[in-house]
Amino acid sequence: MNIKSFTNNLSKYAGYYNPPALLDKIKKVARKAGIKLTYVILILYYSTLDNELPVKDRLLVLAALGYFILPIDFIPDTLPGGFTDDTAALIYVVKQIWKNLTPETKRKAKERLTEWFGNVSESDLHIPGL
Repeated sequence: MNIKSFTNNLSKYAGYYNPPALLDKIKKVARKAGIKLTYVILILYYSTLDNELPVKDRLLVLAALGYFILPIDFIPDTLPGGFTDDTAALIYVVKQIWKNLTPETKRKAKERLTEWFGNVSESDLHIPGL
C-alpha cells in the first residue's frame, strides 16, 4: 500500500468509520487476519474511546479504521493477501500513535483479544518495530 496515498485520503477514509461496522468486520476477519492484526485493530478501536489521545492521532486512527471497514480496497480482502493493504495502514498508524496510547487502551484491547482467542501470550502481542 502506498502510505502517501493513504495519508492524502484521510478525510475520505475517516468518513467510513463507525464502531458497529468496525466490530462486525473484526468478528468476520479475526481468525483469518490473526491475533497480531486483531490486536492492532483493537488497540486502535479502544484508542478512539480515550479522550487523552491527541486530535491529530485520533484523525489518523479514524482514517485507518475507516479504510479497514471500506468494502473496496486497493487489494480486495477476498483475494489471497487481501489484508496486505489494510495491515500496512493499520500498523503504520499504530506506530505513529504508540507513544500516546494509555496503558488502559492496551489493557482493554488485550482483554477483548483474550475473550475472542482464549489465552494470549506476550509474543502474540508483540508488534514488530515497537
